Amino acid sequence: QVQLVESGGRLVQAGGSLRLSCTASERTFRSYIMGWFRQAPGKEREFVAAVKWSSGTTYYSDSVKGRFTISRDNAKNTVYLQMNSLKPEDTAVYYCAADVTAWSFKVETSEYAYWGQGTQVTVSS
Repeated sequence: QVQLVESGGRLVQAGGSLRLSCTASERTFRSYIMGWFRQAPGKEREFVAAVKWSSGTTYYSDSVKGRFTISRDNAKNTVYLQMNSLKPEDTAVYYCAADVTAWSFKVETSEYAYWGQGTQVTVSS
């Protein structure tokens, strides 16, 4: 069964750092675009960052550009989201997702076929 499993979310103070991990159950994910999304209480799920697994090319939302870094580790079948200079407004459940078409970077949730269960990130002020 195809699975994405996130980990690494926790409570952190504003200005701190956190690294989220997303481990894929199959190597086939290496032909996909992997994305991170987040959803705060009462808000729509929004795009954060994405990486094309094959090339390592990345794409970020304006709200996290310069603070967050997405990367992947082929040996571990894992995608990471390094989050620095965290702000209270970064508080959300963070989800990992896979776009199987992988033609171009997309920000709509409907374009991603596979999703993880989410991991909670809370940034205190």
